[in-house]
Amino acid sequence: MTEHRPQSSVLVVGAGPVGLVVACELLQRGVEVRVVDAGRGHSAHSRANVVWPRNLELLDRIGVTDDLLGIGHRLAGTAWYSGGRRLATAWMSKLADSPYPFALTISQNDTERVLRRRLETLGGTVEEGVRLSSLDNAAGGPSVKLEHEGGRVEELEPGWLVGADGAHSTVRKELGIAYDGPPVDVSFAITDARLTTSLSEDLSHYCYAPSGAIVLGPMGDGVHRIALNVPHDAYDEHNPPPREMFQQVVDDRAAGRSRVEELLWSGSFRVRVRIASAFRSGRCFLAGDAAHVISPAGGQGMNTGMQDAFNLAWKLSGVIRGEFGEGILDSYDTERRAVSHDVARSTELLTKAGLVNTPAKVALRDAAFMAADRTGLFQRKVAPQLGQTAVAYGGGSHPRLPLRVSGTRGAPDASPYLGGGSWPVIDRDRHSVLLWPGTRTPPADWRRTRERARRALPEGTPVLDLTRAVPQGLARALGPGPALAVVRPDGHLLARLDPGRPQEAAHLLARAAHTRSRP
Repeated sequence: MTEHRPQSSVLVVGAGPVGLVVACELLQRGVEVRVVDAGRGHSAHSRANVVWPRNLELLDRIGVTDDLLGIGHRLAGTAWYSGGRRLATAWMSKLADSPYPFALTISQNDTERVLRRRLETLGGTVEEGVRLSSLDNAAGGPSVKLEHEGGRVEELEPGWLVGADGAHSTVRKELGIAYDGPPVDVSFAITDARLTTSLSEDLSHYCYAPSGAIVLGPMGDGVHRIALNVPHDAYDEHNPPPREMFQQVVDDRAAGRSRVEELLWSGSFRVRVRIASAFRSGRCFLAGDAAHVISPAGGQGMNTGMQDAFNLAWKLSGVIRGEFGEGILDSYDTERRAVSHDVARSTELLTKAGLVNTPAKVALRDAAFMAADRTGLFQRKVAPQLGQTAVAYGGGSHPRLPLRVSGTRGAPDASPYLGGGSWPVIDRDRHSVLLWPGTRTPPADWRRTRERARRALPEGTPVLDLTRAVPQGLARALGPGPALAVVRPDGHLLARLDPGRPQEAAHLLARAAHTRSRP
C-alpha cells in the first residue's frame, strides 16, 4: 500500500551522529524535521571514539557538551613512537585558543545516546526501520519513497533533504553524485579491550614499527581502543580478530609494556578514501560519510561529519526562516568539500607514515618527526590540525575564532562572557559583532567609537564589547590593533573591519542576509 503525505520541512535520512546533530540544530530553531533510519540500531562495533576540541565547542550549540564530558575520558594529547622510542607529541592541553583544551574519548554509541536524548527533549524522534528507496530531485524539490517495515510505502515531498546515510548512501546514489578519492586502500583490525599497560592514560599512542602501525587510545577504566593495519581479507564478521593476534601485535609494535586482558568486541574494516563530487544538489545535501570517507588515522571522520552538520544547519535554518537567501547554501558545498579534501590529505600522510618499512625511509620519517617536535612545528601545526581548531574557510579568509556559543538567543547582549568566565559568547543563530580595542591601552576615543558602531549596526545585532581581558588565543586571532570583527554563527570570522567605519559592517551584515528565501 502506498501512502501520500503532505510536505514536511526537512527530511534527514540517517540517524548517526551527523544526522542527529543536523536534526537537533534545526529543531531548536523551530524548523520541522523528520528523521528516518533504515535500521542501524545499536551496535557494539562502534568505530568513532574521539571528539576533538573544535567539536566540543560546536556541540555547545545544541547543549550536549557537558553531558558528553560527564561520560567520556579526557586526553591531554597524542604521542608518536617508532620502535618504542617517543618521537613527538601533539598536546591538546597546550592549545591556548580553545575553551576545551583536550580530546574526549567516548564510544560512538554513547555519543549517539546523548544526541538522541537531546533530540527527544527538543520534540524530535527517530523513525527506525524506514528506508529511503527512491529519490526524484526535480526542479521543484525532492520527491521520495520511504519503505517501512511491513512493506508500507510512503510518498513524500519534503522541502529539503539531508542525506546522512553513510558511505553506501542511497541519497548520494539516487542523486547520481560521483564518489571518488585518492588511492588509499588499507584494512584495519580494531577492538575495545581491557589493557594493563605502562603507557600514560592521558595520551593516545601512535606506534610505528617495520611491520606496521598500531594505535592505543585510552577510554577510561582500563579500556583502550586498539587499531592496527592488517592484510586485506584477514578477518571478517564470521572470523573476528582474536585476543592473541592483538597481543602479538602489541608486543611487536607498541611502545611500553602492555597486556591485552580481554576483548570487549573486535572487528575489521577496509578503508577506501572517497569524497563526493558535490555536497549539494538543489534542495538535497550530503553530510558525513555520505559525503566523504577518509582514513581513520587521527580520528577525524566523525568530527569532520559533525562539522558538516553544523555548517549546513545554521545556514539551512536561516533560509527556511526567511533570514537568509538560498544563495548562502552554495557555501556549504564549497566550504565543506574543501575541508574534506584537506583532511583527507593530512590523514593520508599519517596513514602512509605508519606503513613505512625500509630502514632508510624509517630513519627519514623518524628524523622529520623529532625535528618538528624540537622546533615546536608539531605543536603549532599538527595539534591544531588534529584538534580541528585550524579549520578555516575561503582559503583561510574565514578562520575559526576561539569563542563559545550561547545556548539561547539574546544572551550575548546581556553578558559577553559565559558564567563570568573569560571566553566571549556569540549568538547561536545570528551574526555577532566583536568590538575589539586591541591588546594595548584602548584608544582615547574608544567609548565614542563603540557607541557610533552600535548605532550604525542593524537593530538586533548581537554586539560584544571586549574591553575586558580575553584569552590569549583570541587576542592573537583578533590582532594587536582595534577592530570590528563580524563573526558567523558557527564562530568563523566573516570580516575584520576598521571600527571607525561601522557602516562597512552594516553593509556586510545586510549582504550576508540579502534577500528573503523563497517560501
